[in-house]
Amino acid sequence: MATISWGILGTGRMAATMAVELRTPPLRQAGAELVAVASRSAASATEFAARFGIGRVHGSYAQLAADPRVDAVYIATPPSEHAAHMRLCLEGGKAVLCEKPFTVDAKEARTIVELARSRRLFLMEAMWTRFLPAVVTLQDLLRERVIGQPLLAVGGGAFMPTYEPGYYLFNKELGGGVLLDAGVYLISLCSLLLGSVRRVQASGELGPQGVDDHEAFILDHEQGARSVLYVSLRTRRPPDLELLGTSGRIQIHAPIYRPTQLTVNRGFDRNETLKLPVVGSGYGNQVLAAMAALRQGKLEVAELPLDESVAIMSVMDEIGSQLRSAQREPGRLSRGSF
Repeated sequence: MATISWGILGTGRMAATMAVELRTPPLRQAGAELVAVASRSAASATEFAARFGIGRVHGSYAQLAADPRVDAVYIATPPSEHAAHMRLCLEGGKAVLCEKPFTVDAKEARTIVELARSRRLFLMEAMWTRFLPAVVTLQDLLRERVIGQPLLAVGGGAFMPTYEPGYYLFNKELGGGVLLDAGVYLISLCSLLLGSVRRVQASGELGPQGVDDHEAFILDHEQGARSVLYVSLRTRRPPDLELLGTSGRIQIHAPIYRPTQLTVNRGFDRNETLKLPVVGSGYGNQVLAAMAALRQGKLEVAELPLDESVAIMSVMDEIGSQLRSAQREPGRLSRGSF
């Protein structure tokens, strides 16, 4: 089995999480090797490399993109930088796994996907939730029609982070806002379970920093199902989701981005809770899928096709557009179709 050499672009929280994950026994046994890290400053990259035992240190992102020792790059920078950093790595001939959200809008996403395809390079959004045991099992249950035809998904989550000036979540220039940070999980999951989104109705508000921080939205899916979802930075509630079908329902327990339990109600009269633990942090599953695709010469993964990542960005574009329109014209109801 050929080793796949990874580099990490960025040295923040998610970069550290992935550095730990890439060095776990399951990933090492699968042929993953963390060989390089890059930061905007040599000092930051050097400190990160020392902390995680990484041999190759780059004081610029361009150096990592040009490193011949690196096969694939995990991008862990703020959302506003994803497109530029994906482009840099793809132009350097690297396979790319980019932290969610894929980009800040669908236009950026389409441009990057076109570049990857033109260069015949692997590209994937790091939507790790799709690869977890609970979500894989959930898809099997729906295929087996244990709740009949799924018609409705209801759920969401709310959290109240401490405000810090410059923190990306409150910074429009860095791709902040609760939709890109948390709403993307709900939209991606409902797209996976219920099909492509055909229409959006959104209601919400922008916070004092100009980013969305409190909203609800209804998604109409291609097979007639609907999702009723919310995200907020103004209150607190653990993020979960419930699927309602014609002959039962399934609750995906919180946290929705890393679920380990499903409660299945068959026939509306009996519940069964399935415990589906995650190994390690849970981020390794997506890396294994990416490496399997790379070894098979594939340019994307079946679990999250690139066109779907673009479509999900389009849904979030439409939600954002409706929220901004409502801010300009209070009381005006808008809806968007695809």
